Formats: sequence, C-alpha cells, structure tokens
Amino acid sequence: MNNHSIKNNPIDTEHQPRNTLDRWILIVGDTLSLLFIVTVAISFYEILMRYLFNDPTVWVHETASFIGGCLFVYGGLYALANNKHVRVVLLYNSASERGKHYLNIFHHVMGLLFSAMLFFASYEMAHSSWIKPWGGIQPETSGSAWDPAFPAYLKAVILLVSAVMFIQFCLHLISEIHALRNNKNV
Repeated sequence: MNNHSIKNNPIDTEHQPRNTLDRWILIVGDTLSLLFIVTVAISFYEILMRYLFNDPTVWVHETASFIGGCLFVYGGLYALANNKHVRVVLLYNSASERGKHYLNIFHHVMGLLFSAMLFFASYEMAHSSWIKPWGGIQPETSGSAWDPAFPAYLKAVILLVSAVMFIQFCLHLISEIHALRNNKNV
C-alpha cells in the first residue's frame, strides 16, 4: 500500500483528533509513553539486584506499579482522543452516515454519564485518601517498608483524568451534533 492510499483511507481520517484538547492529550500521551521504558529499565534493575547481587530493592515494584497504573488510566483519554475506543464495529460499519452520527451521539452521552459517575467516585476516593477524618491533609501511603504515597497520587490522577474525560466527551458531543446538523442530507 503506498502513502497516497493511506492518506485517502477514510478510516485514517476517522482516527484524527477532533479538537485542541484531543491534540494535547495525544502529545502528552506520546510523551508519557516513554515511561514504559523507565518501567522496563527499573524492573530490569530489580532483577539484576535481586538475582545477581542478592540485594533486592524496596522501591521498584511499587514505582513500576504506580507508573503503569497512571499510564493505564491515561490510556482512556488517549483512546478517546484518537477515536480508537471500543465499539461494536459490525453494527457501526454497517450503519449509514446518519446512523453513525446517531451512534456517536449515543456513545458520547453514555460517555458523559460514565465519566460523571467516575468523577464522583474518584472524588470520593481521592478525598478520603488525602483528607483525614479530623481534617488534616495526610496522603494515604502503601503501608509497605518503603511506604510511598503512591495510592493517594494515583487516586488524584484518576480524579484529574475523569474530569478531563468529561470535558472531552462534552466537546465530542457538541462536535457530533454540529456535524449532524451541517449534514442534513446524510
């Protein structure tokens, strides 16, 4: 397949960012993906230390889990930004252009509901992991020998990502409604 046919493929144009927020999410996501290399590197370091020098670390497992968790959560934003989220392709591909618009609107409305519920739940989790019942700020820690505050940090990341995802779904819904209105003949 030559480059010209790739550029004219309708599937490729469908997987483009729709707005500035999507473009920034993709840029940040591409940059954050380098953290996978960091995770592999520190895991390799742990293997060397444990099996070669018989001196295991206390920080690698929790650090790798935290980085992986953050990247996994961010993956939802990234998939939505380039329109590669899960959908039932058998139904979607067989729908007319107008039907696809309606399916997209349904998807965005359901996504709004999901991200709103996720935001509420993640707010509750983040709040309880940062604010103690007596009112003081004390981040929740892992309880391990190293005891980092990674659980509190991850819950804050989930809260932030769910807020951005809600905004992202709003923007996509508005864009889809405008596209449907502008294509009355579809």
